[in-house]
Amino acid sequence: MKRDSFGSRFGALVALAGSAVGLGNLWRFPYLVGENGGAAFIIVYILLSFLICLPIFISEFVVGRRSQRNAYSSFRDLSGGTWWKYVGVMTIIVPLIVTSYYSVIGGWSVQYLLKSLTFSFTIGETQSQMSSMFSEYVSSPWLPLIGHTIFLGISVLVVGAGIKGGIEKFSKIMMPLLFVIVLGIAIYSMLLPGASEGLDYLFKPDFSKLTAKSCAAALGQAFFSLSIGFGTIMTYASYVDKKENILFQSTATAVSDLAFALIAGMAIMPAVFAFGLDPQSGPGLVFETLPFVFSQMPAGGAVAILFFLALLVAAITSSISMVEVGVAYLVEEKGLSRFWACLIVFCLCWSAGTLCSLSFGPLSDLKIFDMTIFDFLDYTSSNVLMTLGSLLTVLFVGWRLKKTDIYDEFTNGGSLRLNVRIFGVLWFLIRYIAPVAVLMIFIFGIIG
Repeated sequence: MKRDSFGSRFGALVALAGSAVGLGNLWRFPYLVGENGGAAFIIVYILLSFLICLPIFISEFVVGRRSQRNAYSSFRDLSGGTWWKYVGVMTIIVPLIVTSYYSVIGGWSVQYLLKSLTFSFTIGETQSQMSSMFSEYVSSPWLPLIGHTIFLGISVLVVGAGIKGGIEKFSKIMMPLLFVIVLGIAIYSMLLPGASEGLDYLFKPDFSKLTAKSCAAALGQAFFSLSIGFGTIMTYASYVDKKENILFQSTATAVSDLAFALIAGMAIMPAVFAFGLDPQSGPGLVFETLPFVFSQMPAGGAVAILFFLALLVAAITSSISMVEVGVAYLVEEKGLSRFWACLIVFCLCWSAGTLCSLSFGPLSDLKIFDMTIFDFLDYTSSNVLMTLGSLLTVLFVGWRLKKTDIYDEFTNGGSLRLNVRIFGVLWFLIRYIAPVAVLMIFIFGIIG
């Protein structure tokens, strides 16, 4: 049976951008900027994204497109069946773990979109009441599970429709819509009285606030945002036509991800400063601080609807890329139909995600190394497994694969002049610089 693939260059690009653009941009990036000094953090983030993360992204792209197989088979086939195939096993397991707790947060966005549709944020509650609303919601045993189920179900349904008919079609519609919505909110936010202070916070650097820890956080955020280290890029790249330019697709994805993160910052921070709130309110920024902002601003009800719709769409576009990793493995290695593969992935992620969701309520006293189930899976995947996967992947490309094969794949057989010219620089970054950078993230993530 012919393997499904992306039907167009634009389809592949928006799908890759969708994998990168997600909760990492709208939920994680703004509060990390707030916690790490604003503009100086953004500058470091941009430099590290292109000097370190882009070469690693390209490495994963090369592995996936070279093999035209799922992430596990890519390592197995390209390594000649050596022990490197076990790295492929890890690239299948990690997305399942991440999807489990990611869909819990995605479920929160489902619930908050429903709250915004009923104009729950326009009735003048105080900020503490908004915080209490969130705390009561996540500690509830049933409501978060409903959101988790709906979110995961939508993700699996999109994947179940196939690459061209599901993932590509969904991405072609939703990614442009997502950019338009967030850009509109950013424009509105920047026009609020007092918003200029938020823009200064984002774009006037104060390098005295930079520390080694904040630099490590910037690099870790770039990894998280670009979906590096857990098989999604390899899997999507395996569906990309051999005629496409890897440099263009990878750079365009990185630029889209960065642009969206900056636009998200401009949508959130000016509004936070306009109402005199704390930009360093951490993970609660989106679900506790912003609902209060929406309740105070003119037309805040409509803005809340658009924002939480954007948050949901961004979360789903990333979630489907993670679900596809496991589905592709089950279809190609175990011979299952896409329907049964999707059902198995749904059941696995739903079960683990249910434990994560309940860890905010009934299972909050159940600890693993003094962490809740949610925090343990988040910490293990983000600080250990994803960075370890990235390290092993870049070592695999830089030290195990033949340089001539990488050159052939990256330059389309030597036909792409710019790719030919910069290959030497890329090869140096992949072989020497990227492994050291990933190792630094790994160490900082462990000693944290």
